[in-house]
Amino acid sequence: QVQLVESGGGLVQPGGSLRLSCTASGKIFSIYSMGWYRQAPGKRRELVAGVTIGTNANYADSVKGRFTISRDIDLNTVYLQMNDVRPEDTGVYYCTADHIRTSEGDNLPVAWGQGTQVTVSS
Repeated sequence: QVQLVESGGGLVQPGGSLRLSCTASGKIFSIYSMGWYRQAPGKRRELVAGVTIGTNANYADSVKGRFTISRDIDLNTVYLQMNDVRPEDTGVYYCTADHIRTSEGDNLPVAWGQGTQVTVSS
């Protein structure tokens, strides 16, 4: 059993900043990668950023230079620092954990959080 809980979403003006946090809990031995997806109304869910246990990070082209993903492996926590936000950044942001190995020896392919709303508006 693995749970992901996001926090930090809210309303922010264009050009402002937010920091999202997500913590995974449960009988976790290791997580290979964690990341953030988002889904805007009428659009498909898209990968925003991801980071592996080796700290390799990747970003959607639309957020490069503005967002930074980071991870605290010991705390099973991933962050998304969102700077210079734009209205098109609005959406529900979902945290993911991929390739989870539990302390009981099981491998779970993916876990999803419930999402946190980010609204960029003046």
